[in-house]
Amino acid sequence: MNIEPVILEGNAVRLEPLRRDHHQALCAVGLDPALWRLNPTQALSPEQMTDQIEELLAAQAAGTDLPFVTVERASNSVVGATRYMNIDRPNKRVEIGGTWIARPWQRTAINTEAKYLMLRHAFETWGCIRVELKTDALNEQSRAAILRIGAREEGILRRHLITWTGRVRDTVYFSVLDDEWPRVKAELEHKMRRGTNIGS
Repeated sequence: MNIEPVILEGNAVRLEPLRRDHHQALCAVGLDPALWRLNPTQALSPEQMTDQIEELLAAQAAGTDLPFVTVERASNSVVGATRYMNIDRPNKRVEIGGTWIARPWQRTAINTEAKYLMLRHAFETWGCIRVELKTDALNEQSRAAILRIGAREEGILRRHLITWTGRVRDTVYFSVLDDEWPRVKAELEHKMRRGTNIGS
């Protein structure tokens, strides 16, 4: 698994490696309290967004994460962020997570195509055998969206994380395996041709 920063580009979305100079664009769309209500962390001020960017770049330098900004190609606007995380080279496993999309772009083609591009790169370029996704057990919108990707729900880790509010979160785990990817890929490509989105 030769994991290096890369641009992943589709018809509706472009995923660009996160840089410090994305700060202003991320703040312009990402300081919405609704985005962080069920998130383990928060970015409600420019200073907190700076902290998030620095943490993500440090994780990238350590080899555990590969963060992106999510760009709507039609407007060339940053509309969110996502990343590969918990990169496990020996076991050929990665997680797609840390995803947020500003509300005006939720329930559009953006998330569907972004997940497609990331899954395809993980399985077809890196040769992963497993891609994980997880979300807050209370986040019904996110759980439904992950299932619509074609991932399989595996179970709930109880009292898994303490969120920024102090709430103790149960976390739902999902995965797509390498032998499932051809079916998942075909279904996602069909959704994209029909203009069907998978949610936020």
